[in-house]
Amino acid sequence: MAEPWLYRWSRPLMGAIALLGLLLTVYLTWAELTGQTLICPVTANGSDCNDVLNSAYGRLWGIPISAFGGGAYAVMAVAAFVPLAISGQRRQIDALTWPVLLVGSLIMATFSGYLMAILAFELHSFCPYCLASALFSFTLLGLSLFGHLWPDLGQLFATGGIVVVLTLVLTLGIYSQASQPALAMGDRQTIPTLNSRPEPGKGWPVTTRSGPAEIALAEHLQNIGAKMYGAFWCPHCGEQKLLFGQAAFSKINYIECAKGGDNAQPTRCQAAGLEAYPSWEINGELHTGLYSLDAIAQLSGYTGPANFRYFRPGLD
Repeated sequence: MAEPWLYRWSRPLMGAIALLGLLLTVYLTWAELTGQTLICPVTANGSDCNDVLNSAYGRLWGIPISAFGGGAYAVMAVAAFVPLAISGQRRQIDALTWPVLLVGSLIMATFSGYLMAILAFELHSFCPYCLASALFSFTLLGLSLFGHLWPDLGQLFATGGIVVVLTLVLTLGIYSQASQPALAMGDRQTIPTLNSRPEPGKGWPVTTRSGPAEIALAEHLQNIGAKMYGAFWCPHCGEQKLLFGQAAFSKINYIECAKGGDNAQPTRCQAAGLEAYPSWEINGELHTGLYSLDAIAQLSGYTGPANFRYFRPGLD
């Protein structure tokens, strides 16, 4: 009886998919470590894949999770291709590597499934790179299950169940710190220094990336009708914007007070009785000065995630 085509091609297919996954994760790791901006669509809440990969779920022990994914894909590629490259003792090596392929793909698919759930229900964002990696992982799992004749199906399902449960338990334990209410100052990044001159009418560009916490705070401020008054030439206003990041600050009700600024409303600013910039109008009260996001959260009654990404030295 002829061997099914899937049995003959399962290893080359798995090896090719693992190499694609390796290339993808190497690119993502390089982009993260060098600060490159990934090209990806922006969702309705203003976030994109850059925010996802830079969220609290994007790193483990300070290392991008894409680096761990790259290691997993490399192992899978080796396990898939080695028996094809060795003529002698191929049966023994083939028998040894199939369990590696099965367990490895189970771990990868379970971890990817958890991250997809986080992406959909907590981060509310879209990441094509994450989806591609998840597709690779589940395809590897399918090929490892159906591309080989497993003699004992009972043992196969028992082993699979144990691997899935252990992976979920370890994953939940590892990521338990991601739900902490705030990052310690030592874990946050300092906002860039405003060394250049402000662009006439516009000010300094907002070069920082918002995380889910910054976006959630900005949406809260938007919902309660909070306003920020500022001037394009004001350095503290530029620093306030950097603390929020580009995606989050786009949701802030910002009022330009300086004549010559884009959409300037100096009359409205005078009527508000401002003494300096920036100033915040929150729940009917005026607060003058540059504030940390933790302080703004407290002033506004915000109770959402507070693992803000940036801080400015000297602010509480």
